[in-house]
Amino acid sequence: MELYAGIDLHSNNSVVLVLDENDRAVYQKRLPNTLDKIVQALQSCGTPIKGVAVESTFNWYWLVDGLQAAGFVVHLVNTAAVKQYDGLKRSGDFEDARHLAHLLRLGILPTGYIYPRQERALRDLLRKRSQMVRTRTTQILSMQNLLARNLGARSSSNQLKKWDNEVIDALDFLPEQKLAIKANLAVMTCAHREVDALEREIVNRAKLRADYQQLLTVSGVGKVLALTIALEVGDIKRFDGAGNFASYARMVDSRRESNGKTKGVGNTKCGNKYLAWAFIEAAHFAVRYDEAIKRFYQRKSAKTLAVVAIKAVAHKLARACFHVMHDGVPFDVKRAFG
Repeated sequence: MELYAGIDLHSNNSVVLVLDENDRAVYQKRLPNTLDKIVQALQSCGTPIKGVAVESTFNWYWLVDGLQAAGFVVHLVNTAAVKQYDGLKRSGDFEDARHLAHLLRLGILPTGYIYPRQERALRDLLRKRSQMVRTRTTQILSMQNLLARNLGARSSSNQLKKWDNEVIDALDFLPEQKLAIKANLAVMTCAHREVDALEREIVNRAKLRADYQQLLTVSGVGKVLALTIALEVGDIKRFDGAGNFASYARMVDSRRESNGKTKGVGNTKCGNKYLAWAFIEAAHFAVRYDEAIKRFYQRKSAKTLAVVAIKAVAHKLARACFHVMHDGVPFDVKRAFG
């Protein structure tokens, strides 16, 4: 007898439901989010479980890693692609867990990629750097806002990064305003220091990767963008082709058309937002510094909107990066934009 498990994962508990090959529930219970209890519950079913479907929620790391370490075959569910049957009269946690196990038994469960634990930690460290960059930018914008609102003055971000308390004390600010901008300065300085420290550590750990070195040959791709693309992709072999990779990077539009008319859009957020950002950034730099790509962009922008033209450049860069990583060859602008 084959068994299939579905786990409806929440922040503080999980609903575990196991089905047999005839869709009969042999185990169903709400358990606390304790790995030992969940593993024990699955093992108590007697017959080895063929697969465990786990929802891809914000807190799936510990459960998926723990179940894999315990010897279970784990499937990370793409929750955005799971469709419930129309006309259901009632739904709930147990029904959701049953549905995941049912789809797994039928072999039609939409799943996502389980990034290996050791490599995932470095990728998440890079995401932490991005978070610190956003924090720093927030403080800089707040300081620029204070200057413009109270003094009618402007200062670039590079100038503000060099400020200290003595510069602020010399401004024609009220004491309360000086305290406010000093608070922004303190947070900005701290975030700037952490960004530099994280970046050095990430580069030291990733610089020996072949995909990172190859990506540095791509026009518009610098150190941070190469790190982002390499670490967000992980194993490039998981993509069947350049088109699949471009779609994952959100470089393919999601329009739905019929008879030449637009009938709506699909899931525009399906894919990796970090890769989408990286390729758009790379496109802007490439258009600025690579003459061949600049000419391609100018031809496109002459026929359509500039934002559509830059997206076309990003799309081509995404496809080129796939071949660079997949085949281990340097970037060739003539092949990509010729």
